[in-house]
Amino acid sequence: MSEISTALKEFQKTLPAHVTLVAVSKTKPMSLIQEAYDAGQRIFGENRPQELAEKAASMPEDIQWHMIGHLQSNKVKYIIHEVAMIHSIDSLGLLDEIEKRAKKIDRKIDVLLQVHIAKEEQKHGFDEEDLHMISSKKLLERYPHIVVRGLMGMATFTEDEKQIRTEFKSLKNTFDSLKNDRGENFDTLSMGMSGDHKIAIEEGSTMVRIGSSIFGNR
Repeated sequence: MSEISTALKEFQKTLPAHVTLVAVSKTKPMSLIQEAYDAGQRIFGENRPQELAEKAASMPEDIQWHMIGHLQSNKVKYIIHEVAMIHSIDSLGLLDEIEKRAKKIDRKIDVLLQVHIAKEEQKHGFDEEDLHMISSKKLLERYPHIVVRGLMGMATFTEDEKQIRTEFKSLKNTFDSLKNDRGENFDTLSMGMSGDHKIAIEEGSTMVRIGSSIFGNR
């Protein structure tokens, strides 16, 4: 058994049954992704559209590719055929472009609305006030080819676990407040990475994005 297979299986043992693992394969060669695939992993996360498209063209067809990085509207065309879920929706303009592209190929695209919960200004996402407006049923009716499945957020990069927990708790509260209106399809809360996933799960995450704990440090 390869090191990646071992790391993957050990990590999977720590996850509750209700938490989905996205193996973050950005910058990793296809040979390593294949090792994880052979060990049973089927969901992989990429942050560069062209890289996602290239890997999707060469890897097994049953892989679910998730776009987890910041996505510019002019790059949607590269992933619209392959992507299973886009985690990083941070503007109405991006929703407009995804709807336009998805309509042309008659696909429905699952997306998550990215929420800015960190103290770091460079991170992307909606604030809570904008989020309630954007996620309203009336507005989302403009996007029949998009299914808003939930929220995504990234905590501040810090060793202060109290701050991380507070940020994740805030995102979970926002998720719960929106879920009451959005219904059963609104079921995904993507928060937690290799360094903070345990706290994220304790605070209600249903999907974690894990790279270094599986593939090692870049």
